[in-house]
Amino acid sequence: MYDVFMSGSDGFPDIMMQDIIKKTASGIDLAPSHLDLVGADPYLYQREFPPGVLDDALSAVKNQYSYIFIDTPPSLGQIVINGLFAANHVIVTLDSGSFALNGVTTLSTIFSDIKNDLGKEIRPEMAIVSRWGEGLLHPCSPSQAEERRDLFTKLRNIFYKPPEPSPADLKTAEEQKKEQERLLSTLTEIKRIFSSVYTVPYSPEVYEAQKRGMPISHFAPGSSAGIAYKTISDEVMRWT
Repeated sequence: MYDVFMSGSDGFPDIMMQDIIKKTASGIDLAPSHLDLVGADPYLYQREFPPGVLDDALSAVKNQYSYIFIDTPPSLGQIVINGLFAANHVIVTLDSGSFALNGVTTLSTIFSDIKNDLGKEIRPEMAIVSRWGEGLLHPCSPSQAEERRDLFTKLRNIFYKPPEPSPADLKTAEEQKKEQERLLSTLTEIKRIFSSVYTVPYSPEVYEAQKRGMPISHFAPGSSAGIAYKTISDEVMRWT
């Protein structure tokens, strides 16, 4: 992708999108990137229409695919603007950390700037919040959490009086309660911006899949994250 973005700049060869596409074992064609891509950003400002470089490059292969996914780098700049300008739909991925809303606010500003400066409206259609809890698609209420306690624990509490919680236990419980409230508040705010919001639970299989260079759909489709991403992909496949 660095070669594609640099194509047409002084001293760089003409490289087309079809020149770099690779077949993968998963059946997905890939236009690979490299850390060098960060160096292309300053050169894009020298182009006649910097935001449209990627859109122009994709025009040569658009008719060959039903879906083209553009994975932009996690930094602001012309590469991200190119991705937004070329896309028909926008999916924003976030983690469940405390800075998630800051990222959403920044993106909303970028969307507004693109509309005002370039005349293209960017609709925030889907947000995916990763690392959400463990084994659950959505955060549960205290009553739901109680229902999920294993049978052994319930029987033990019937016949044996549970020990009084220590100050450390009480502090941990209070911190967990505050964290759950923060997560629910964050999710509520994100839902105000995006048409569709999904949470993907933490799953160690995701990291194993990444190490092996495989999508979760092929490595562990039955994992909690695999099931969540299957639900997400089903919705995306309905987009036109």
